[in-house]
Amino acid sequence: MKQPTPGHPPDSAPGRTARRHRFGDYLVTGRTVSINAPRDRLYEMLRDPDILTRLMAGAGRVSASDGGLWHWTLDTVAGRSASFRTRFIEERPGKLLAWRTVAGSDLDMEGKVLLRDAPGERGTEVSAHVAHDPRAGTAGHWLAKLARRDPETRARHILKRFKMLVETGEIATTRTRTEA
Repeated sequence: MKQPTPGHPPDSAPGRTARRHRFGDYLVTGRTVSINAPRDRLYEMLRDPDILTRLMAGAGRVSASDGGLWHWTLDTVAGRSASFRTRFIEERPGKLLAWRTVAGSDLDMEGKVLLRDAPGERGTEVSAHVAHDPRAGTAGHWLAKLARRDPETRARHILKRFKMLVETGEIATTRTRTEA
């Protein structure tokens, strides 16, 4: 970890908001959005693989399997995909979902979604935090960022789609639909 500059206190911000978003080998990202819905409803939706696949907007797929494993496939840059399996490491209904990839996954990551009552009885604050090991190196990270496939951009877009789905019942897109 970088030593503090003499005369300046060290950065004590939480991991996702610190000036340095790197902790050891992991890059950390996080986002928070307010959604006008109760925590329990949002918690149940986040445990539904079909809803998660919808939130990925064609950039990935999610399925649950026996034994508590979830299988994820993410489209990456240059037409490639990454596959990984996760297991919940902590669950508190209506409050928290935390997961970690298991051995044999293409990616090494962990994350959590926190659900809190929003101030003023305005629904729920949904905070998503993801820490991942960027195995592709700096060049691969920037290539993913340019292609909007990096974890920070994905988290922002998924939370935005989640808010739209919950509050309006649909996810707005710019794609033109053709009726058959």
